[in-house]
Amino acid sequence: MVVTREGPPSASARGRDELRQVPWSPVPPTNHAQPSNHAARPAPVHRGKAQRNAVLELLRIAPVADELAERFVAAGHRLYLVGGSVRDALLGRLGTDLDFTTDARPEQVQRVLSGWAEAVWDTGIAFGTVGATKRGATLEITTFRADVYDRTTRNPEVTFGDSIEGDLVRRDFTVNAMAVELPERRFVDPHDGMEALVDRVLDTPATPEESFADDPLRMLRAARFVSQLGFEPAPRVVTAMTAMAGEIERITAERVQTELSKLLCGAHPRKGIELLVDTGLADHVLPEVPAMRLEIDEHHQHKDVYHHSLVVLDQAIALEKRDDPDAEPDLVLRLAALLHDIGKPATRRFEPGGGVSFHHHEVVGAKMVRKRLRALRFSKEITEDVAKLVYLHLRFHGYGTGQWTDSAVRRYVTDAGPLLSRLHKLVRADCTTRNRRKAQALQRTYDDLEARIQRLSDEEDLRRVRPDLDGNEIMRLLGLPPGPLVGRAWKHLKELRLDRGPLEHDEAVAELFRWAREQGIDVPDQP
Repeated sequence: MVVTREGPPSASARGRDELRQVPWSPVPPTNHAQPSNHAARPAPVHRGKAQRNAVLELLRIAPVADELAERFVAAGHRLYLVGGSVRDALLGRLGTDLDFTTDARPEQVQRVLSGWAEAVWDTGIAFGTVGATKRGATLEITTFRADVYDRTTRNPEVTFGDSIEGDLVRRDFTVNAMAVELPERRFVDPHDGMEALVDRVLDTPATPEESFADDPLRMLRAARFVSQLGFEPAPRVVTAMTAMAGEIERITAERVQTELSKLLCGAHPRKGIELLVDTGLADHVLPEVPAMRLEIDEHHQHKDVYHHSLVVLDQAIALEKRDDPDAEPDLVLRLAALLHDIGKPATRRFEPGGGVSFHHHEVVGAKMVRKRLRALRFSKEITEDVAKLVYLHLRFHGYGTGQWTDSAVRRYVTDAGPLLSRLHKLVRADCTTRNRRKAQALQRTYDDLEARIQRLSDEEDLRRVRPDLDGNEIMRLLGLPPGPLVGRAWKHLKELRLDRGPLEHDEAVAELFRWAREQGIDVPDQP
């Protein structure tokens, strides 16, 4: 079915005035801190609000979109705003990256854009896509597609189509299978995407089995959209994801990593992770997470590590926003929060008398993080940062009630380096005990540690702790050429700096000479 929704003419001042009186109201978010229930649906949102949002957003981008459409119409072609752009317009969150589809072939699209667009590129032309920019907007125009998949890889045999309906049926989800024909602003919704959007339901235009067989990556995209938009997957989508989870092995690690990163940076990552675990997809792409679902023995009580990790993820996200409500999602912190305890299953030991221990799980966990993130093709920087946070996340628990020396505090700061602010958030998020008094005591203790760090930082500039003598002076005093001995001397002096704080110059030189004599290096009797 094609549903036509006529918006007010773009030139109609009266229509614009009426629209300005409509309160802007996007679909409200759900509470991501609560465990997801795939069978439950949030209360539906009124269809009219979503439609008004869309018209307002389309009026906002009208000059660029209408100009483009007029050029296509003049050349004898049709143009539609499509997919995520329509979805986001309905949600009142349309950005400046706009997706269009057309019956024009790529070379015809290039001719239409020539002389109008500020820049044109054809990096996606093999898939029917031509890109352009115009007055701050980034436009991607793709020829109608009617692809055929081999169902062995996710790579389709690119086939151009002849109708908007044929193009929409091949899209991943019904909320992405809507279009608006321009310049008329005729709303095309053959798969009830509007209904799914206002009900916050994620469903597929074709059967989920057909859709996921064509492209298994769509199963990860489902979890990503659950995280980004707070939607609930339709029961048949969950059923298909569960039955077909193994098909995700057809997808390259790089594409899996991209979807996982977007999922974790969404507004509701817990919901997305739970969907991956509940359907079995996580067993294939992030198996360390479901492995944390340890059986709870009534005689050996301990936390459910999996659910604890989800709570830590929620609390880390809350701390991201505490100091800066407009802060961008922190992928490194969120990965560390989710994975900080992945070493526990491998290190669990039942102790005499009913206790449970996880000795050195932070060491094992850091190694596991490196292995998994490398397999998923995360960058070296992200991999090492997450592994370091996992390795350091337990260090604070040796602080007790403030027994650390200043030397220990310096080492904490120096070992964390530029990750210190993230480590602060991770450690605080990791305090999930149900005993309110104990939780408050832990937070007060960490407050004390942060205050000591601040005091020492003010006195000593801890973030740039260096030996009291630099490499050039070490070489001059010892008469050494550049080489490993100079590095060892530098490291020795840095250890002294961490243990004892700043040294006077003469004292640092005396310590250097003492060390050199122990190494069998000839030094003068006096500096």
